Amino acid sequence: MQINTQIKFAAIIGTFTLVCGPTHSQTLDLSDTGERLDSIVALVNDGVVLKSELDDQSTMIIQRLRAEGTELPPREILTQQILESLIVGQLQLQRAEREGIVVPDEVLNRALSDIARRNGTTLSQLPALLAADNVDYAAYRKEMREQIVMDRLRQINVISRIGVTNRELEDYLERERNTSYRSNSYKASHILIALPAATSPEQLQAAQDKAWDIYQQLQDGADFAQLAVAYSNAQTALEGGDMGWRDGESLPTLFADVIPNMQKGDISEPIRSPSGFHIVTLQDVKGTEPVIENQVNARHILIETNEIMDDDIVEQKLKDIRQGIVDGDDFSAIAKAVSDDPGSAIEGGDLGWTGPGVFVGVFEETINQLEIGEISEPFKSQFGWHIVEVMERRVHDTTADVERQRAMIAIRDSKVAEETELWLRQMRDESFVEYRLQ
Repeated sequence: MQINTQIKFAAIIGTFTLVCGPTHSQTLDLSDTGERLDSIVALVNDGVVLKSELDDQSTMIIQRLRAEGTELPPREILTQQILESLIVGQLQLQRAEREGIVVPDEVLNRALSDIARRNGTTLSQLPALLAADNVDYAAYRKEMREQIVMDRLRQINVISRIGVTNRELEDYLERERNTSYRSNSYKASHILIALPAATSPEQLQAAQDKAWDIYQQLQDGADFAQLAVAYSNAQTALEGGDMGWRDGESLPTLFADVIPNMQKGDISEPIRSPSGFHIVTLQDVKGTEPVIENQVNARHILIETNEIMDDDIVEQKLKDIRQGIVDGDDFSAIAKAVSDDPGSAIEGGDLGWTGPGVFVGVFEETINQLEIGEISEPFKSQFGWHIVEVMERRVHDTTADVERQRAMIAIRDSKVAEETELWLRQMRDESFVEYRLQ
């Protein structure tokens, strides 16, 4: 069984600028004593890039490019590209070390387990699967760890610092509103009052008057399908003018600027085209379903354990606090005074309106079981011990919020590549690099 090529080269991420340190080749030249020879091909600040690393990375990338059917550039140009990618990778790893970024074994094992799962195997079987592809498992782990380190470094130094202005957000939402019809489906009907190929002014006026008369009847409550059967010259006349469901991409050009701006039940004014006058109505639309969410407004008090207060002491303290609140003490005042959750303590423990999936499992389960105004018994989560009170519940349309959040993510994602390139270039320009490639 051969490991998936994309998974095998996961640490490369498909671009030369992000390649990290490779495995050491088993085909290096040997000295007279039988020891493998190596040399430095670049000094990078206080680090180095070895010829063995360059050779291994070159072999790996050439194999991949050939497998993809990509024509290779001249060898010296490709070698320089690969060396530059190794230099940039070395710079990122050096910076990550300075910033204290480390990847624990459990995080690395989860990533490798996911790779194994996607290849239909397990983590314990992954070394054998890699060996069948002549890939050293220890070197593969090292590459994956370095790639995760660099991903975290970019998250801290690039992605987390990308801002989205209100103007950018509003412009994006406006563009989406203007083009969202492409992902929607519309059920529409239409009436055509046709014009002959050679139309006299009198015929044009008569058709226009007829169309506006039908439009007025529709405004007065006449049945659209009935008038279509009676007067329409379209092929759909006997179906009451029904055009069926059409996705946005396949809407007739004549209606592409009209139907997406209509509400369900709207009737257009007569639209002139070379074939005549059209009246269209929107019966239904799909693809713009609202996002409805059951939300809860709760407040809590968190107390963490420490060297002085163990679980039993903290639990009893919260029991006493709870009883005091039941007897009339002010929840908000106590939360401000004793809660160890800095984010909500300043608000009297108020967590605001939240939907499903926001809180950790035991916290959400507890909230779901409470009545409005009820205060829970003390319970423990990964953050400490809590008591929580549900103040309100509501069913809320979060469509606009979801759209704005998606827009924020899309705008930020659109900036990542460019900002990353600028960040890498700046880091490269500020570093000491000396080439020693022969």
